[in-house]
Amino acid sequence: MGEGLDRAQAVVALGGGHGLHASLSALRMLVDDLTVDDLTAVVTVADNGGSSGRLRGQFGVLPPGDLRMALAALCGDDAWGDTWAKVLQHRFAGDGDMRGHVVGNLLIVGLWELLGDHVDALDWVGRLLGAKGRVLPMAVTPMDIAAEVSGVAEDDPTARVVVRGQVEVATTGGVIESISLVPPDPEVSPAVVEAITAADWVVLGPGSWFTSVLPHLKVPDLARALVATDAKVVVVLNLAEQVGETGGFGPSDHLAVLAQHAPDLAIHTVLADRSAMAGSASHHADLEDVVRALGARLVVDDVAVDDGTPRHDPVRLAAAYARILGSD
Repeated sequence: MGEGLDRAQAVVALGGGHGLHASLSALRMLVDDLTVDDLTAVVTVADNGGSSGRLRGQFGVLPPGDLRMALAALCGDDAWGDTWAKVLQHRFAGDGDMRGHVVGNLLIVGLWELLGDHVDALDWVGRLLGAKGRVLPMAVTPMDIAAEVSGVAEDDPTARVVVRGQVEVATTGGVIESISLVPPDPEVSPAVVEAITAADWVVLGPGSWFTSVLPHLKVPDLARALVATDAKVVVVLNLAEQVGETGGFGPSDHLAVLAQHAPDLAIHTVLADRSAMAGSASHHADLEDVVRALGARLVVDDVAVDDGTPRHDPVRLAAAYARILGSD
């Protein structure tokens, strides 16, 4: 995959949840073939639901779920990596208090409690798993996502109300106008800033746009690092709208709200899926216009699974990343 590159590249991938898992699974393949020699995931930490929300509420820690998924994605394809990825993702069944908790979440929180350092603990988990990269939290301060939402007040559909919490924002019935963080200036680990500063490429997305992707741009120290870095920024667009967060959004809408939340961010490349673009000529034209206005280049490639579901295929995504890294 790495033909044409003079040297291996340092890549930082930002996001959370299933979108970041797919992106990291793809980038891990580029580590295996030496296209990428330094891979860092910077992960959204604002989840307040499920096992993560329960652990966050009980122990006052960062929600570990998206961090766990990122670590699982970086496990190798050998027996060791495959086994540990399954262990990390195992969710307890039954009817007791442990029902719904995930082994990896408990491991991460246990190490946080033992070592007293978020980054050090995640590095230890990565070494245990043989992870092909490093996983860092977006910030080390527990936080909530807040969104201004219109269309939910029955007496005034144009009125904006504030919805707080990742789950609440992701499932709102209104139109999300903007997001912010509570607190607004969470502490960022120096390791995150150092990774972004040293990177050749920064990959933003795919993922839940308002609750996994855009929150990175609302952390002041992180946003400043992204604006200041010499790294080339690649934005990976989602394959479809997401009910609750981006209902009715086309590809250009995703990019427009990103620019709204980070007007100073220089975007080098926008990656869109060919099949997602083929459905509407107007969507394609609109996206080309927005990308051109941002001074970026548009790459349209085959990156979705072929069963019709809106999921990125890690193998195809890896090939697209390799072409992007090798073409500049």
